[in-house]
Amino acid sequence: MALLTRKRVILIEAETSYGSDPGIVAADAVLVRDLSITPQSSDVVSRDVVRPFLGAFQQLLANTNVEVTFSVELAGSGTAGAAPRYGDALKACGFSETISSGTSVTYAPVSTSFSSVTIHYNTDGVRHKVVGARGSFVINGSVGEIPTIDFTFQGIYIPPTDTALPTVTYGNQATPLIFKQGNTSSFQLLSHSGALSSISLDIGNELVYRELVGGSQETLLVNRNITGSVSIEAIPLATKDFFAAALAETTGNLTFLHGTTAGNKVQVSSTKADIGDVAYAEEDGIQMLEIPYTLVPTAANDELTITYT
Repeated sequence: MALLTRKRVILIEAETSYGSDPGIVAADAVLVRDLSITPQSSDVVSRDVVRPFLGAFQQLLANTNVEVTFSVELAGSGTAGAAPRYGDALKACGFSETISSGTSVTYAPVSTSFSSVTIHYNTDGVRHKVVGARGSFVINGSVGEIPTIDFTFQGIYIPPTDTALPTVTYGNQATPLIFKQGNTSSFQLLSHSGALSSISLDIGNELVYRELVGGSQETLLVNRNITGSVSIEAIPLATKDFFAAALAETTGNLTFLHGTTAGNKVQVSSTKADIGDVAYAEEDGIQMLEIPYTLVPTAANDELTITYT
């Protein structure tokens, strides 16, 4: 029987003990797009023995793990002070979650006590269970499109099973808004409120899968390097000289707010933006500035917050 690619679902739940399935339920389903899995990702070891004839060598597989990628729409839960359904995924990318009941949910990077998740990926009755998964993500927003958070996860391999597609319950993911004037506001880079065309923010987590003799199987988060870029309309130097700011190693704020109603507003904020070489680009006959940046912490884990209100 053929398996249909349109009949797929992903369920994600935070683990209380690393590598142990917490018991996935229907309400753990996450509404995603661009869902993909590498069900077996291994190091290939060739035997390379000496023989008196030509031919290939047997290939042995080591350190087999699983990679899962997907995107969620950049939107809130629909209720102020309630975490979005994909909140566990954010935490498993090296972030803490602070909930202010009825008001806000804030995510900020951490450098210890990293969370992990179990992922169930079911493709029309074949279930791949991934435990001990940790990951990284990129926030992307371009005018005229739905902004997204693009996740990449790596976790421990468990043999797939024939398991019926679950009947899932989606929730805590509000309808997204197009990234545009009126829906997106409060953009600033180095205190300049420019005309923004696009922005990307890459958390840049470095993940290492380890499987040592006498040790445990684990995906480790060993470093973080947050980078990104913005594309804004070029302005007179008297208004803002980003070229001089780059050479002066000036750091400052980077912020934008997406959303207009309580429960579906997301604020991305940093005061630690260090910009790099500025370049020109063209868009619709308009001169643009392409500005790369790095978010540099000056104290522990203070380079970024993502706040849902």
